[in-house]
Amino acid sequence: MYLMEQQGHTVDYLVSIIPSNPDSWLFHTPNLHLLPLQARAMEKYLVSIESDGTEKGDLFALKEILSDLDVDGVVTGAIASDYQWGRINGVCEDLGIRVFSPLWRKNELMVLREEIDAGIRSIIVSVSAEGLDSSYLGREINSDLANLFFALWNRYGVNVSGEGGEYETFVIDSPLHRVPIKLFDVTAEISRDRSRLIIRKAILEK
Repeated sequence: MYLMEQQGHTVDYLVSIIPSNPDSWLFHTPNLHLLPLQARAMEKYLVSIESDGTEKGDLFALKEILSDLDVDGVVTGAIASDYQWGRINGVCEDLGIRVFSPLWRKNELMVLREEIDAGIRSIIVSVSAEGLDSSYLGREINSDLANLFFALWNRYGVNVSGEGGEYETFVIDSPLHRVPIKLFDVTAEISRDRSRLIIRKAILEK
């Protein structure tokens, strides 16, 4: 979204699918209850729809919500996932909507460093890969962490940008934010295969 607006496009809507299944392959699932707060922070209009979390259900929900919007195109953040990119493109092709993927096939480390340099601040809220344990939860992504991710890529094959679900993030500030988000009450849920940071309370800073 940031890159598209830098290129002169106007992003009017934030579109979110809310899967009931936390293991949705297509869409982000951690801390979705804070989507309205993120939309307010960026002064964007949020449209969302629930799905059952299955591939068929997620795609049906995406088609349903996009068919009601008067837009020229859809922006995705896909970098390397042929699975996600292909299915979103399929839905949009059926609706006659163009798809823009400004990060597609870019070097993941370069993408991560450009995010940091642009002033996009995000914290890690989920880890589920070898080499990433619960100690990473809540850490803000910076240059040192990017270097560490690169080392984990060399050792374990961890995707530097988390494209395979190795880690997921929550953005607290960016050039698109009119005000940053401040977190108050967070709880870690730790298990053998995945650990998550549940954000129970957050507000917009003055």
